[in-house]
Amino acid sequence: MIMSPKRSPTAKVLAVLSIAVMIGLLPDFSRIASPTSFAGQKQAGLPLYGYRVVKVYPHDRQAFTQGLIYHDGFLYESTGLHGASSLRKVELKTGRVVEQRLLDRQYFGEGITEWGGSLLQLTWNSNLGFIYDRSGLKVRGTFRYPGEGWGLTHDRDRLIMSDGTAALRFLDPKTFRETGRLNVRYGEAPLADLNELEFVRGEIFANVYRTDWIVRISPQTGAMTGRIDLRGLLPDADRRIPVDMLNGIAYDAGGNRLFVTGKLWPKLFEIELFRRE
Repeated sequence: MIMSPKRSPTAKVLAVLSIAVMIGLLPDFSRIASPTSFAGQKQAGLPLYGYRVVKVYPHDRQAFTQGLIYHDGFLYESTGLHGASSLRKVELKTGRVVEQRLLDRQYFGEGITEWGGSLLQLTWNSNLGFIYDRSGLKVRGTFRYPGEGWGLTHDRDRLIMSDGTAALRFLDPKTFRETGRLNVRYGEAPLADLNELEFVRGEIFANVYRTDWIVRISPQTGAMTGRIDLRGLLPDADRRIPVDMLNGIAYDAGGNRLFVTGKLWPKLFEIELFRRE
């Protein structure tokens, strides 16, 4: 399996962090829910959802999917990797790339969303986002933010951004200034590694990095309202050519359709959710 190149801390850095925890400069990160512990634990009263596959669509195996939305009958997809990052307009039924805008080599594409007729795209560690005209994907501006950019979506009034931590940021869509944060918890522990985001019928759906799980989050409280288990979605036969992890959630509000895919996956799935527990 090809792993995403989001760097892990070195032993030296971990040692420094441990000292910082001991003297109280940083919180005890051992209490942060890891993807492994998250997937294996049950939380009393927290709904668990399975899935049914409604339709299967082709997806470009070269697309290292970092962001995905559905708008006006097309998918818009942000792909990552230095030298291969892009923004794409994609035909749903065929997977054909209708339009594409390549990013310069120094940028690693991340989450996207649509706002007011424009497309907004984050980059991973360049502290820079791009603003595109939806027609033609022409760059017409940029915006800046501190820290890393991972996922991006919006509610009626605000942009919602993830940065790989357990906190979601709210941004003013006109100024891109941060207006607040939402801390997401799994039980008593913060749930880190929140990645690609989608706003679905009043809830935030978030991929949990390095897992086949999506969490449902209340945008008012940060409480998890459910977990979606997508293990087994991509058949083993499609994993013989190396693929990466689940990442990419798009919602068609008009048709009430939910789409998911992964990095370098050959397929995109329309799914229905059902409650298992």
